[in-house]
Amino acid sequence: MRRLIAAIALVASFSVSAGRYDESQDANGTTAGPLVIQVRLEDEAITPITARFVGRAIDMAGDQRAECLVIVLDTPGGLVDSTRQMVKDILRSEVPVVVHVAPPGGRAASAGVFITMAAHVSAMAPGTNIGAAHPVALGEAPFPVADWPDDEEDQEEPDAGRTPDEEKAINDTVAWVRALAELRNRNADWATEAVRESRSVSANVAVEQGAVDLLADDLDDLLTKIHGRQVQTPRGEVTLNTRQATIRHHQMWWGEQILATLAHPNLAVLLLVFGFYGVIFELYSPGWGVAGTLGALCLILAFLAMSILPINYVGLLLLALALALFVAEVFVTSFGALTVTGAVCLVLGGLLLVDSPAGFTGVSLNLLIPLALATAAITFVLLSSVVRTHLGAVRTGGEGLVGTRATASVDFVETEGHYVGSVRTHGETWQAVSATPVAAGQALEIVQREGLTLYVQVPEQAGPVDRSRPTDATA
Repeated sequence: MRRLIAAIALVASFSVSAGRYDESQDANGTTAGPLVIQVRLEDEAITPITARFVGRAIDMAGDQRAECLVIVLDTPGGLVDSTRQMVKDILRSEVPVVVHVAPPGGRAASAGVFITMAAHVSAMAPGTNIGAAHPVALGEAPFPVADWPDDEEDQEEPDAGRTPDEEKAINDTVAWVRALAELRNRNADWATEAVRESRSVSANVAVEQGAVDLLADDLDDLLTKIHGRQVQTPRGEVTLNTRQATIRHHQMWWGEQILATLAHPNLAVLLLVFGFYGVIFELYSPGWGVAGTLGALCLILAFLAMSILPINYVGLLLLALALALFVAEVFVTSFGALTVTGAVCLVLGGLLLVDSPAGFTGVSLNLLIPLALATAAITFVLLSSVVRTHLGAVRTGGEGLVGTRATASVDFVETEGHYVGSVRTHGETWQAVSATPVAAGQALEIVQREGLTLYVQVPEQAGPVDRSRPTDATA
């Protein structure tokens, strides 16, 4: 046991040190120039894991007296609570935070707009875009563009086509992005349009309209262009000294990478459903095998993902109800009604799973509909198999002997108008009764079983066996 504990401790310490190697390298040595910390969020949704990772990077940059922290950003969006936390961490940072939307082809969509607006310096690589930050009510399509107000005065008169909660979400998000843009002396009108009208622009247009500060091809170009720029931080005005800076890359350790991958609503739903498939399949199979093990593992990972995400328990209950209805369809004759209801509950539960009134990322409808249809199809296949089994001939138990062949073990003896003897069938010896004489070794057909006695007849013999006088024989 001591050796096992020591081995686990050694592996854990190695994993942590390996995951943090990049952030500790050169810590004991002298650098030829100023220090710049870089983190990369490439094709990363903004989740509690990424927010925590960036917050830790900001703290590390402060502890190591870095000149600035560069966030290479490429995101489709994320969760509103995680985005707010990341923005707060950037605003409180005493080390200047530089957001670089890169590489070419990348984007700062939805939540990425707020992170870029909050940065002390914002830059974009050619071929990138920014925008589309309209708050999407969870489980619904974006509000119609034609119904959005054209100026701030119109916000005081809620549109009849939107609920008060939708109005609050829009107005709160507009006020938030305007405050960030005004704080960093950027184009607040464009930021407002990005929220209200989901406007998205290219890097060149964003620079021309003052939405971001500059264009930068890569990290070297960025550090050259921001050298000497003055920015305002909580500790006062800071002049950036990034020429010939030493770059230190800060990365997630493997545990954070796994959690960041799991912390996606689509993956959480898939793991939950696949785990359900595996466990149900295992319960209908003898013993315990690979399907049950993988199903249990998927369920554990699904619950881990849900512990990270802001879960709406109404959505979770709908998902559980959907899975229960799929199981009930096998045992209750509903002619498919339970399966259809389960598919509807699966879609609604998935749409409501992530609890965020202005969430930027939810479970994709493009995933939920095929998943619901596939689950319904599997249920129908299982149901048809059960029906065929019930309608088919019985092949086990006493009823399964009827219609099968047996061989007479001895010559049958006449007793009270019947012929009594023993037969062999399926490797067993049974007491048997026949209405006609039977010789040893003769092939017979079993027509009925009563208790431990079989009633037999010569194959293709016409008429039923006369059993008006039951025998007292036992097996």
